[in-house]
Amino acid sequence: MIGRVKHISVVVILAIYLLLPLIGTLMYSLAGKWSTTVLPETWTLSWYGTLFQDSRFIAALGRSIFVITGGVVLSLTLMILTIFIITIHFPSKEKYLKLVSMMPYGIPGVVFAIGLLNIYSSSVVPITGTPWILIGVYAIVTMPFVYQGLRNSLYTINAKELIQAAELLGASKTGAVLTVVLPNMMKGVLAAALLSIAMLFGDFALANLLVGGRYETLQIYLYQQFNKNGHVTSAIVISYYFIIMLVTVLLTRFQQPGRRKRRATVGTAATPPHGGMDQIKRLEGDFN
Repeated sequence: MIGRVKHISVVVILAIYLLLPLIGTLMYSLAGKWSTTVLPETWTLSWYGTLFQDSRFIAALGRSIFVITGGVVLSLTLMILTIFIITIHFPSKEKYLKLVSMMPYGIPGVVFAIGLLNIYSSSVVPITGTPWILIGVYAIVTMPFVYQGLRNSLYTINAKELIQAAELLGASKTGAVLTVVLPNMMKGVLAAALLSIAMLFGDFALANLLVGGRYETLQIYLYQQFNKNGHVTSAIVISYYFIIMLVTVLLTRFQQPGRRKRRATVGTAATPPHGGMDQIKRLEGDFN
């Protein structure tokens, strides 16, 4: 009993520590007058009205969504292809893939930005100051999250055994990967995407150094509004958290149909499916 109370107390203290700044920011974004009292004297939604009527904010939000989505999709595509090739054809080279994937952890964003500016400022490829350079660098800095999520998911489902079983039933390696392995990895793919999106929404250094005001993203817009109006700035921060929560809910809901289907299968089948064996059984039926 005493141990349970201690655990609950730690969780409550941690929740207060994490949520208190967010609650204060939310209150300030809704405060009309707040100077000498503990709580705001008046409440208003006018700061949110001012924010969402600003065409600069809407444009900056759209740009941020575009470059973040592009970077995450590019990183996932490249890493999925690479990790499958390494796993199937060159398993002994996986240590080198892990080393390369973890390298962005040890390189600060400022170093990334300065190196890219030195390379492309005098290059024949005119991407400096454009969203394309930001998409490329976002794909690189998210590689550690994407690799770790995909690798854990790949080994959890025993991808090698599933591919071999599918090949015994007549499927090609590509067919086995697309119809058996990849659907069972979606949980890891979505987790990696969520972590990457949450991290990139908080980036300022790379966006400011690489594109700056020439391609104003949400982070740059927030920085420029910081010294103008604290209420509007708080409204931007709350909107930022709401967007991340919305992305989290959407990615979570994306998994729900499959989960419901698996639960229904468990409830009606004589033997529940295990890992990717339900897909392999469907393959067996197709070939037979």
